[in-house]
Amino acid sequence: MTERRDSSKDRQKLKKADIILLIGILLLGIAMIFIIQLFKKPGKKVVVEIDGKEVESFYLNEAKDGLEKTYKSYDGKGENTILIKDNKVKVISADCPDKICVKHKEIDSVGESIICLPHRFVVEVKDE
Repeated sequence: MTERRDSSKDRQKLKKADIILLIGILLLGIAMIFIIQLFKKPGKKVVVEIDGKEVESFYLNEAKDGLEKTYKSYDGKGENTILIKDNKVKVISADCPDKICVKHKEIDSVGESIICLPHRFVVEVKDE
């Protein structure tokens, strides 16, 4: 004779375990976001690179009224324009097809970057 298990009980236990796991993952994710925000360090310097080579750098606090600068792409066929204002930097225009760099939020913390892959253009915030 074979024993018959109550499968509805097993399913209910599994559901409770799944819910507990999901809540745990959600709480861990919220904690990680909080920790990242807590230790976020404001940047001091903006470095502009084209095709892996640093072409220029600025201090974020230099441009109180705003500094707008346009750069030619590595092949000379495209352009990216950045705006440094209020201790933040943003790509305000680009003639690349997808314009992901223009849609990116402005950056101001160490380690943040805006990248335009078609133009091999990188704007990064650094500490010094």
